[in-house]
Amino acid sequence: MSSGKVFLGLLAGIAVGATLGILFAPEKGDTTRKKISKKSDSYAKELEEKFSDFVDLMAAKFDSLKEDAVHVAQKGKKKVDEAEAAIWDAKASVK
Repeated sequence: MSSGKVFLGLLAGIAVGATLGILFAPEKGDTTRKKISKKSDSYAKELEEKFSDFVDLMAAKFDSLKEDAVHVAQKGKKKVDEAEAAIWDAKASVK
């Protein structure tokens, strides 16, 4: 299971638990609705921050992978150039 799914499941569980706790609390409806509104705003802000962190992490990983790919491509090109030079040297020595 991916960490993203686990994270979203955890957030959903927390949100449901908090909402049920507020709904079954022995308070007036108006007070309960205000609490639900404040909690949902709080969860939305927290989720937005977590998502932003996740996007930043993925961007950093993408950049790292891109750098690795460029490095591998450069090493591969160098090996091809070396092999090509060796072939040319071998052809020149045969003549």
